[in-house]
Amino acid sequence: MKLRSSHLAMAIAIMFSVVPAKAESAADLNDLQIAHVAYVADNIDIRYAHLALAISQNPEVRAFAQTMIRDHTAVNEQALALLAKLKAEPQGNFLSTTLQQNAEKLIDEMSSLRGQAFDKRYAENELAYHKAVNDLVENSFIPNIDNAEVKALFEAGLQIFKAHEAHAQMMVGKLK
Repeated sequence: MKLRSSHLAMAIAIMFSVVPAKAESAADLNDLQIAHVAYVADNIDIRYAHLALAISQNPEVRAFAQTMIRDHTAVNEQALALLAKLKAEPQGNFLSTTLQQNAEKLIDEMSSLRGQAFDKRYAENELAYHKAVNDLVENSFIPNIDNAEVKALFEAGLQIFKAHEAHAQMMVGKLK
């Protein structure tokens, strides 16, 4: 079953708001749990980008994928360096686990697509994914991060990822 981008965005938003009994909500995660969610989300987008490079022949899609790999890798490296400086370890949680499980399903789905079908699905997913993650970071994570250095990293990352969202929006428009 294929989801349209609006349905995918809704599914991602629901995924972020549906909480198992053992967890409160995304807003209740501590800084180390938030760091783990962000690290997992970045790695997922890097995986999507590697898939795009393996499948797509579209120069714009490939350039976008290369940007995703470069930017998300850089943010993750900064996050790992900050965690090392703070002598802290990210903590797994319901949200990072859910993200990973849902990504596996989507990677399986997109792996079966080729040509324009893949390019369109990848672009729509990138738009929906960045919208959902940016909303989560801006409205749930940043207001609840206690450590000033961690908060500053998230604020800087959010600006980069909002640019990704805008780029994905343009890419979706061109692929219709």
